[in-house]
Amino acid sequence: MTASALADALGVTPRSIRSYVTAVNARVTGGTAIESGPQGYRAGAEAAAALRVEADAGTPRDRLHTVVRALLDAPDGIDVFETAEALHVSPATLDADLARVRGLLGGTELTLERSASRARLRGTEGAQRRLLSKLAHDEMDAGSFDLSALRRTLGEGSVGAQAFGPFKTELVARLGDLGWFVNEFGIADVVMHIAIAADRVAQDRPLDAADPVDAGERPTQTQVAEIIADLSERHLGVRLGATDLQHLATLVLTRVVAPDRGVAASTLPGLDPEIEGVVREVVTAAADEFLVDIAHDDFVARLALHVQNLLHRAREQAWSRNPLTRSLKSTYPMIFEVAVFIASRLQQRLGIPLPDDEIAYIAMHVGGRLERSRRADQLLTATIVCPGYYDLHELLRSSVDRSLGQAIEVVGVETRVDPDWASIDTDLVLTTIDPPAPADRIVRIQPFLTDSDVERVQAAAGRIRRSRRLARLRAELERYFEPSAFVRGPGFGDRGEEDVIRGLGALLRERGVIDEEYIDRTIERERLSSTAFTDALAVPHALEMTASRTAIAIGIADPSIPWGDGRVQVVALVAFSETDREAFQTVFEQFVEVFSERDSVQRIVRRGTDFNAFLDELVAVIDG
Repeated sequence: MTASALADALGVTPRSIRSYVTAVNARVTGGTAIESGPQGYRAGAEAAAALRVEADAGTPRDRLHTVVRALLDAPDGIDVFETAEALHVSPATLDADLARVRGLLGGTELTLERSASRARLRGTEGAQRRLLSKLAHDEMDAGSFDLSALRRTLGEGSVGAQAFGPFKTELVARLGDLGWFVNEFGIADVVMHIAIAADRVAQDRPLDAADPVDAGERPTQTQVAEIIADLSERHLGVRLGATDLQHLATLVLTRVVAPDRGVAASTLPGLDPEIEGVVREVVTAAADEFLVDIAHDDFVARLALHVQNLLHRAREQAWSRNPLTRSLKSTYPMIFEVAVFIASRLQQRLGIPLPDDEIAYIAMHVGGRLERSRRADQLLTATIVCPGYYDLHELLRSSVDRSLGQAIEVVGVETRVDPDWASIDTDLVLTTIDPPAPADRIVRIQPFLTDSDVERVQAAAGRIRRSRRLARLRAELERYFEPSAFVRGPGFGDRGEEDVIRGLGALLRERGVIDEEYIDRTIERERLSSTAFTDALAVPHALEMTASRTAIAIGIADPSIPWGDGRVQVVALVAFSETDREAFQTVFEQFVEVFSERDSVQRIVRRGTDFNAFLDELVAVIDG
């Protein structure tokens, strides 16, 4: 990555990046952590060593976690002066750390008490375990499970972290024996809770019997509890009590398992008819709003079971992590948008706030349904040109169908040696003879299809699909951009997300495109889930399409500005009208696609000094 690209990502100057690189390299000996070359910087041979040095450097976060673990392990509290001395910091620094601990306790049902030199945590055992889980998640990167992070959280010698791998492997196998699909994205997170429970029980800290635990029995709850009990004794050497087992079995059943797809939707175990009714209404509204084919009984029933499990997780504030959240949002923004709409309505009807990771699971349901209901007319059509010789053309067609049937549909076969090329109007022409003139849609193949033939046809099909999408996008963007609603320059990047939205929204409001209520609803949508769909682009908008006409206001920040959990350089506030539902899908997905390539973004940002220059560069990127 270039210094400029890194500077944009961090919101600093390229000069600062060079200073950072020098400082990182100074931390390691015997090699280079970050190498530089003509194309920019890249991780060097000692990059991992530099990370370890950083982890061992006693950062404020490391010290904070150490203090929290000490508080959790000491029912009678810790001595502030002794702890400060052990951590090699001043009592004043530790007091500041304790203030940060109080900030970490928000929503955990725990309180930090201070009496003279002693500090202690007060709250239920369940709340203390949730705090441990929060620490472990904070140690992990991008939601993916990290065994070393669990060991750091519980302690290297902890019971729960020692046999994590074998425990997880056998748990997955035995749940499969019960006829359940296991959500691999969530199983590690649940086993982490089991590890925490085992470690606390080993310290004689079992779950309080008075803690609220979901008592709703399922046909397999007792079986799951028995499995956890058996595995805990064999792998961890810990005997869990009935309350712990009931709690952990509920976690498994509400977070990581789903019934086999062969089970009829009407027979899904424990499905609440009231929740199913709410989900059906919400799904129908989403299907109508976005013109997507998701209103199917099977989809509604399985999503309803997922939502029912969401309610269990919401009560315990035990949200599921999803390592695919970022990639789902940037690669399938339209699907994610449908999921945000569904989440918004569920929040209104059921009162469950949904973080991005949970919205991503809904997006996976939506994407799976849309993938299964893809229409055949999305296939590209093709004509095979293969002069007749015995049944050669039939063999070739069979090979094409077998190797490329998911991408193209053969609708005709020409067996003449001199076909009327001009009359062939399919998307692709696959020919074993040379055409009179080359063309992008004509692909020369061998009479006996080879792997390289298949790759060339797939590449040609990909180019055609992309060119069509981008051609539609270019036409739509030129139609919807509002030339006078373009902002760039000093001051734009100094404001927060809501101020930027209000500033761009005001430009469209002055032109009668939207009203103040639309701007307020755009801010509400942003609070649900960040619209920073790529590392450079945010697309704030309201969920309802109530603009008088579709229009786009553009703001460019150079350097980048904070947005959600990242930073962006381009903000496109989009106001959609009821009459442009089809345009919503075209503009939304393909606009995000254009801004997913860093080089294209930098070109547009650097050269787009005014609206006309911005549009010229955007069109140039689209045209390739």
